[in-house]
Amino acid sequence: MTQQANAPTAPAPAQGPLAGVRILDLTAVVMGPYATQILADLGADVIKVESPAGDNMRAVGPMRNPGMGHLYLHLNRNKRSVVLDLKQAAARDACLALAADCDAVLYNIRPRAMARLGLDYAAFAARQPRIVYAGAYGYAESGPYAGRPAYDDLIQGQTGIADLFRRQSQDEPRYAPLTLADRAVGLHVAIALLAAVVHARASGQGQSVEIPMFEGMAHMVLGDHLGGWTFDPPLGETGYARLLAPHRKPYATRDGHVCLLIYNDKHWRNFFDAIGQPEMAVDPRFATHTARAAHIGEVYAYVAQVMLTRDTADWLALLAAADIPASRLYGIEDLVADPHLRATGFIRTIEHPTEGRLRTPAPLGRFDRTPTDLRRPAPRLGEHSIEVLREAGFAESAIQALLDAQATHDGTR
Repeated sequence: MTQQANAPTAPAPAQGPLAGVRILDLTAVVMGPYATQILADLGADVIKVESPAGDNMRAVGPMRNPGMGHLYLHLNRNKRSVVLDLKQAAARDACLALAADCDAVLYNIRPRAMARLGLDYAAFAARQPRIVYAGAYGYAESGPYAGRPAYDDLIQGQTGIADLFRRQSQDEPRYAPLTLADRAVGLHVAIALLAAVVHARASGQGQSVEIPMFEGMAHMVLGDHLGGWTFDPPLGETGYARLLAPHRKPYATRDGHVCLLIYNDKHWRNFFDAIGQPEMAVDPRFATHTARAAHIGEVYAYVAQVMLTRDTADWLALLAAADIPASRLYGIEDLVADPHLRATGFIRTIEHPTEGRLRTPAPLGRFDRTPTDLRRPAPRLGEHSIEVLREAGFAESAIQALLDAQATHDGTR
């Protein structure tokens, strides 16, 4: 690589509390891209390295144009896309060169595959000693499952989530109908990577970081459901009885459903007064929080029976007057149309340069001094290859050599 004489293309204006942090993102699918989407929304400059075929999520419709599927659009906004065929030595060298000006590199293929590519921690640290080298993959390398492939469905099954559905409903096991493991562990990934960057900036020392998906979801599940096995020897069964109660679900009314949580002693007194049964407040099953927890199945079954006696609108008015938390049951379409989310600007409508008018959730949270924004739409495959390589100091001849070898492309095809 030789230094490029012309001034590099200026990146988008820096915004957000992470302005000045640069991350080389070697991840694909959901977990890694979701983690870097959060960091990008907060202002980090995220350089997404893709293979010539692109992230698999580009191919998941609906979509208006090939390679720009809806999941890809949401997971990769505020990022720049660079194509590098990491099976070619010149592209691997380019990847390492890009990392020289980065705070962190995040990858989600197995560590042994990274090592075979010549992209292990030692290779990156040689270019940037304070680099954070973060791996987000299925299983910790220190255990017997190291190297196994892992996907959201497998992890939901292996951490007991699918079986929790069975325990609650006495039906067949099932997966939560969202990429729960990918997104939950993706939050862990974003936090861990950022924590390591803070340490590196304070100490001048980088490090290798591992965030395994299996352990991440096990952490979440056991926090709720270790139950009696918290104690050694056990003081009862596993599971959190309130969450597993069969009637812990939206309550059916005469004409629909209501989401309701009668939680503390005041709520219960108000509820019994509202339905004209104040004497129930002294029933031993309902009198205290501990008693209700011990009889949670009966408690929820009682409420389910009562809720069938009125229409949804009547219940919502009655419960609001009694200061009891309740809401109507939403579908996804209701969520998009919700007046609160619209009033707070959470549902944004943007114009994508190739995909047209799009809806997308806004970056989460408010920062008075360092506001976040939707700075960049999700990029076309390789849209920023030339821009980023120039910023890294590549000569035009070196860039052309990568183009000629099809080790990169410029997003125009």
